[in-house]
Amino acid sequence: MKSPTHLNALRAFEASARHGSFSGAAGELNVTAAAVGQLVRGLEDWLGSPLFHRSASGPARLALTDLAENALPDIRAGLGHLSLGLERMKETVASGLLTVAVSPAFTAKWLLPRFERFQAEFPDIDVRLDTSVKLIDYVTHGIDVGVRYGAGSWPGLTAEKLMDEEIFPVCSPVLQKTLGLTAPIDIAHHTLIHDQSADPAAGLMTWTVWLKKAGIDASFRSGGIKLNNAIAVLQAAIDGQGIALARGILAHDDLAAGRLVRLFPQITVPSALAYYVVYRPECVTLSRFAAFRGWLIREAAKDAALAPPEFTPVGRSA
Repeated sequence: MKSPTHLNALRAFEASARHGSFSGAAGELNVTAAAVGQLVRGLEDWLGSPLFHRSASGPARLALTDLAENALPDIRAGLGHLSLGLERMKETVASGLLTVAVSPAFTAKWLLPRFERFQAEFPDIDVRLDTSVKLIDYVTHGIDVGVRYGAGSWPGLTAEKLMDEEIFPVCSPVLQKTLGLTAPIDIAHHTLIHDQSADPAAGLMTWTVWLKKAGIDASFRSGGIKLNNAIAVLQAAIDGQGIALARGILAHDDLAAGRLVRLFPQITVPSALAYYVVYRPECVTLSRFAAFRGWLIREAAKDAALAPPEFTPVGRSA
């Protein structure tokens, strides 16, 4: 059987359950009691089971069936989340605030060092940075746009490639002078800094994977330094504690400033992942979104270590 209009039917059901009558729900929803009853009956027909015990003698108070009683908390929670998401979107549009989702590492190592230029170019645009380490729901959290590192496909969002990335070993200039590295295989015989947040299953590169892709047949000490934060990994390398496996975008400014040096630059190992500008399709009409998106493209192209990126859509999921 064809599904009813779920959202309106669920709202009618929840309001009827709360008021104990179709007429009470009708007053809240600003429709007729007959319309409420029709929506509820459509939901019951689709389910194949009644939601209320109805009195044959007249308009007595509606009593929930066991099925309805059990489902009601989840339905109320779902409607509450929808309302919250809509309110957040409304507040964001009304305030002119641009909400941007970015990882803590990308924020600290790439975005914030450049962000003053955005503020100078667009002083009237207020930006809120959401730096959650988890992939968050853009609608629920009122996110307009974000930068994500991945394969380029996220359901419900449009993704456009911003920057490709290369993975390579780095260390401090002082440590480089003391290590006496003469061949790439020598890397494996020194203290390595491991990023334990790099999950190979997600396409992130570990030392084991990098050595193999670089054609270096070597084993290394299993100890080394193990950290679960990409920023801490680079800082440990800057402090001379060992050799780190760097993501080129995150290490870009440290390399340019001389805080880190790239070892054996003749070895190139591109990442299977890239950085993408990710956004809700409905945000394309916002002028503040267009300003931020354009600024990201220009900033990415400025990095001397990168060729100007091809900025092409890689897919939209409905």
